[in-house]
Amino acid sequence: MGKDDLLELDTVNDCGRCLGGNALHPCATLARLDGNAPQAARVRFGCCAVLLIEEEGRPCCGCRSDDFACAAMSFRAPGGDFRQGRAPALGGKGWLLAFHPALLPAAPPAFFGYRPEEALHLSRREAASVEGCLARIGDELRRPADTHTAALLSAHIVLLLRYCERYYERQFITRENCNKALMRRFARLLDERIAQGALAKGAALRPGTFADALGLSPAYFADLLRFETGKSFAEYLRLRQFGVARRLLAGGVATPAAVARLLGFPSTESFAGLFRKLTGVDPADYRYARN
Repeated sequence: MGKDDLLELDTVNDCGRCLGGNALHPCATLARLDGNAPQAARVRFGCCAVLLIEEEGRPCCGCRSDDFACAAMSFRAPGGDFRQGRAPALGGKGWLLAFHPALLPAAPPAFFGYRPEEALHLSRREAASVEGCLARIGDELRRPADTHTAALLSAHIVLLLRYCERYYERQFITRENCNKALMRRFARLLDERIAQGALAKGAALRPGTFADALGLSPAYFADLLRFETGKSFAEYLRLRQFGVARRLLAGGVATPAAVARLLGFPSTESFAGLFRKLTGVDPADYRYARN
């Protein structure tokens, strides 16, 4: 297989065989990455996959100067691709945990939809915790299967993912300066689209459009927005709409009716009612008081 090819691993058993062995359980396998995997540029998984890559002084998967660089983790949902820039996708050292999504009690966490370059970067202490979780999963997989196996595998995997949720939140904190700059850029883009009349034309402002403009996956963008503002895209859009409305009314040129049309409201009355609810002031009175 050439290094520019796509390697497709459709099942847990495929993942085990690809890395030199057989899956010890039909729903989960844990395999060591030692640099001897097929030299494919991309890997597409048909199951859930968790990759732990030892960075060894060579940061990968979007590692930045404000990140830790002991190890990187990437999470792929079924159908998701993984790559490492110009390096073979499975060419480094580390671990691959592959499992059937039925082992999770709910849908996989949102970070399974992040791009490979939006990986989680771990400190030594965090990497040790993750490796401890993987060791417990490996111990369970090496036991003969019984009526408790699936439940215990599920519990160990859920615990691992909970740690990863914690560490991603920590990464949002350590990337504070960059993330706040991204949010300022997003706010400017959103305000510009609103002020240009996108809503008046009946266009839906979609989070994916802004995620693309910021170079982020929709899943990462949604989590970042929630972390930084405490709001969903729809809630934040409403907040920015009324920020634009206040500026236009305070400028004294736009009437409440004109602002209502610009913001895409079906009537001046519906805009005025929501404006009063959010600000405690009628938009006409707000305009008059500022002028």
